[in-house]
Amino acid sequence: METKAHAAKEEQYLYFLNFLKKFPGLEALAGLVVLFIVFSFTATRFLTLESLAGIVTVASELGIVACGVTILMISGEVDLSVGSVFGFSAMIFASLSSVGFYPFIGFLIALLVACIIGLGNGLITVRFRIPSFITTLGTMMLWRGVLLAWTGGFGARYTGKSVFLNFLNGQFLGEFRASALWFIFLIAVFSFILTKTPYGNFVYATGGNREAARLLGIPVDRVKVINFMIVAVLSGLAGCIQFARFASVDPLRGQGMELEAIAATVVGGTLMSGGQGSLIGTLFGVLLIGMVRSGLVMSGAPAYWYQAFIGVILIVAVIINTKLREWTK
Repeated sequence: METKAHAAKEEQYLYFLNFLKKFPGLEALAGLVVLFIVFSFTATRFLTLESLAGIVTVASELGIVACGVTILMISGEVDLSVGSVFGFSAMIFASLSSVGFYPFIGFLIALLVACIIGLGNGLITVRFRIPSFITTLGTMMLWRGVLLAWTGGFGARYTGKSVFLNFLNGQFLGEFRASALWFIFLIAVFSFILTKTPYGNFVYATGGNREAARLLGIPVDRVKVINFMIVAVLSGLAGCIQFARFASVDPLRGQGMELEAIAATVVGGTLMSGGQGSLIGTLFGVLLIGMVRSGLVMSGAPAYWYQAFIGVILIVAVIINTKLREWTK
């Protein structure tokens, strides 16, 4: 009887682990709920609509970048240049708009430039078989340097009024902004692509086992290049959306965002090695990071504790994801 009971418990335990593996965002959701409860008691004004709107706004702008990072990481690659692309695209958009270009035209040019940068990252990585970490580390420094040299260290500001800027990131429902709608829309679209289309299968197969995917006829290199373009365009879009919120941009805009985006993606259950992840998990991951940023400030903690806290969360998330993968093999 004891043996049967032990076997039944072990079976239930394995079922639970497999359930977690199928829904990698549950760990991030659990952490999100715990932090929400903690900050509700420790942070003043945390439960106000203004505070929640601020969290959602910050999380949405980061989340648009993390959405692309998730897709790329599932296919087994990583992009460290997203912060530079974020700032570079925002500066192009701001500069063109401030000299008389219709904002929509400046927006399209900014996204086109971002797309070209992503194409370059992808082609260099797959043609020369260079690790994407090295490729994008180089382009991260390249485009940040170009941005600083171009602007001379000075920012750009748009002083006019534009319906298009309001469309990109105007306010609705009080303090909430359109960036939240953009983020939800992109999560829904790319979740559908990843889970319901052949291309989504290609992405998971490419990250899971590249050689096996190649033998099955999947255009592995093309998938990776497309994903590099997707993450670059989404980074450019996020930069433009943030510019629409502030109507200004500086040459250091987006610096460090690549690490936050990767952290949110990993916290959401995406494996650095590729082949596993979900955009729903990333949604919870960016909300968690946005909540940490706002909650620590409202709790009276020094600003420099933010990075330390995110570092701890990232390490714990990697350990949990790694152990879950080992236990469910």
